[in-house]
Amino acid sequence: MKLQLALDLVNIPEGIAVVKEVEQFVDVVEIGTPVIINEGLRAVKEMKEAFPNLTVLADLKVMDAGGYEVMVASQAGAGIVTILGATDDATIKGAVEEAKKHGSEILIDMINIKDLAKRAQEVDALGVDYICVHTGYDLQAAGETPFEQLNTIKSVVKNAKTAVAGGIKLETLPGVIAAQPDLVIVGGGITGADDKKAVAAEMQQLIKATV
Repeated sequence: MKLQLALDLVNIPEGIAVVKEVEQFVDVVEIGTPVIINEGLRAVKEMKEAFPNLTVLADLKVMDAGGYEVMVASQAGAGIVTILGATDDATIKGAVEEAKKHGSEILIDMINIKDLAKRAQEVDALGVDYICVHTGYDLQAAGETPFEQLNTIKSVVKNAKTAVAGGIKLETLPGVIAAQPDLVIVGGGITGADDKKAVAAEMQQLIKATV
């Protein structure tokens, strides 16, 4: 089980400063969609150059031109690229093929998928690396959590690893760990903490205690 830090509301220097605080306790650094919109794939490149030992995820939420977008993200240093589960199978297949050429991985974001079990099975057959349940900001504000959805995909996915994102904090982490995802994605639960290093350390300790 790995811990991913999601950076969404920062510029490149701020993002690098946050990662410096917690780098020994995280495995993956996510350059979130808002950062990529503001800064471009330069954010991925600079993060990878600053932390060559960490995997950098480019949260592109690709919906079309899967092969091309995975190619440019991988060239920028992304080890993982996100594709939306709502897209066509052809887009996902193109992304998977391109990722293999670059030694990068594909994470399918299942945000807003209505029939989660059915689509997870379909996507799992396409050779993706991760399938991620994701409760977006707007639904989190309405009180939804990703935990039930995680159990749903865990019950049907046979090949891919599973990931979970959406409002995970230190106090809710034990419940997430109990469902045994392969990748736990935390944003504000770390970046919003007064002592980011202490929170990340405690989260990594909880994760390691269950492995």
